[in-house]
Amino acid sequence: MLEIIQSGGWMIWPILLSSVIAMGIIFERFWSLRQDRIMPPELLQKISVLKQHLVTVDSEIASIDDDSVFAAMINVAIQQRTASKAIARERLEEVGRQIVHQLQFFLTTLGTIAVITPLLGLLGTVLGMIDVFMAMSAMTVSEPEALAGGIAKALITTAAGISVAIPSLIFVRYFRRKVIGLVLQMETQAILLIDRIAP
Repeated sequence: MLEIIQSGGWMIWPILLSSVIAMGIIFERFWSLRQDRIMPPELLQKISVLKQHLVTVDSEIASIDDDSVFAAMINVAIQQRTASKAIARERLEEVGRQIVHQLQFFLTTLGTIAVITPLLGLLGTVLGMIDVFMAMSAMTVSEPEALAGGIAKALITTAAGISVAIPSLIFVRYFRRKVIGLVLQMETQAILLIDRIAP
């Protein structure tokens, strides 16, 4: 494996660095976008009690999970309970957009990696092919084996770039879809709470 990496030339190293960054982002997003972290079960239970008993205790909700984006949205819902439903929903959608931006943290970087790694691989291949043809022009006798070996080495960077880009692109799309789903769930719960506690 080390021989394959070394034979890819110097362009293989930015691709490998990109793969390490991509893996770090993927693991971090899996950890950060867990359902129980975004929408803590105790907060969902508290909302259920509020909807059943028509009571609002702002301080208790705020103290359940200060780090939860869902708690922030619920607090906005409670603050808007005296406003008209149209205004309350508009405010929740605005908060939802901010939360989407917050939850999509690092996904732009992952998307950039998905785009640039095949280009880095292609550049490595082009540079490798240039080296092969320059070496061929210096040879007095044609050596097909040397040419085939040189081309194989040149193609390693393309294969490496595509190998990093495909999973990166898959996970960018997966996480974006997951974020939208989570935000829709939070908005639905907040709107149901407003409908229940509004005077």
